[in-house]
Amino acid sequence: MTRNVRTILVLGGALVLAAGSTYLVYRTIQSRPTKEVEIARAFAVVAAHQLPLGTMLAEPDVKLVPWPAANMIPGGLTKIEEAVGRGVISPVSENEPLTGNNLASKLAGAGLPPTIPQGMRAISVRVNEVIGVAGFVLPGTRVDVMAILQDGNNGSLARVVVSNVQVLATGTKYDQDVAKEGQAIPSTVVTLLVHPDDAERVGLASNQGQIMLTLRNPLDVEVTTSSGTRTANLASGGVIAPIVAAPVPAARIATPPPAAAAPPPPKIYSVEVIRGAKRTEETIK
Repeated sequence: MTRNVRTILVLGGALVLAAGSTYLVYRTIQSRPTKEVEIARAFAVVAAHQLPLGTMLAEPDVKLVPWPAANMIPGGLTKIEEAVGRGVISPVSENEPLTGNNLASKLAGAGLPPTIPQGMRAISVRVNEVIGVAGFVLPGTRVDVMAILQDGNNGSLARVVVSNVQVLATGTKYDQDVAKEGQAIPSTVVTLLVHPDDAERVGLASNQGQIMLTLRNPLDVEVTTSSGTRTANLASGGVIAPIVAAPVPAARIATPPPAAAAPPPPKIYSVEVIRGAKRTEETIK
């Protein structure tokens, strides 16, 4: 038997063994019973497209999608009828599930009022391009409200009356997506979300003087504390100049005239008097 024949026989035997092993493994796998795991599924209502703030939902705005029943979203909707006729109180992205957190109640309607949280108030103030920070006071941004008032005879007083206030709307626009794009919105009215007592401060400040809005970084949540700035502080570089009283002249103490010198004692003269045989001495002043 030649060397080539032996090589062919070895290779052939290896192929037969490999084929047999593969067939045995295949038959073993096929003989095993198939286990089917049933995945319980439910349905969830999601947005069919992007929904801006204040949208009144209709059937074309929503759709049903399969959702794992074991991982349902708390407060999520499972029927289209539950979403139709409700207003959107926060912007919703496409395919985002609809819940009670981004939808108003059935009878609340749409627009801006349903977006006001319980216990809060919306107040509108008149602004111009300067007061509105060149149109960059946009829905969703946060501002401080500064009032400029007349302080009697001391000139004007500027002071922050309300701090870290959310802007709900500028003009008639309350879509926060505009703020994300960074576009300026020139407007003459800005609507702020404030507590009832802060609404009183803003209303009084806008009536008694002029208000200014100062734009904040959204990550800056510290309360603005300031004692205010008066007109007199501008000349001192912002530092309150101390009030220095005029020096009081020292009291002049009248110097008494020098005491008159005592008159010299009168001179005393002695006179010797001789009367007969008697001799006396008399003093004369």
